[in-house]
Amino acid sequence: MTVLPEWERLRVLRAEAEYEAVRKEPRIAYALWCVSGVFGGHRFYLGDTARSFAMLYTLGGLGVWALADVFVLGRRVRAVNRARRATIMGRYGILDSTVADR
Repeated sequence: MTVLPEWERLRVLRAEAEYEAVRKEPRIAYALWCVSGVFGGHRFYLGDTARSFAMLYTLGGLGVWALADVFVLGRRVRAVNRARRATIMGRYGILDSTVADR
């Protein structure tokens, strides 16, 4: 196990704290899907603005997109979190092994 210098440890902790502040929760995404699925509320939460407006104006593709989203929503939350984590770690110059392995 490698011991990091104090300045490096603080940089990693700062990056982790920033990620935790922007991390999306699957439970919240599913709750929003239950309440506002046909209006795209869960998509707004995940930052998919274009798809959100498309769902809003078509009532979730007349319910088809909203129904399909229940099956892909968990995977979408993981993808959004993975991208956000990679961006933050890259900004701090940290190679994130959890992102690099996938």
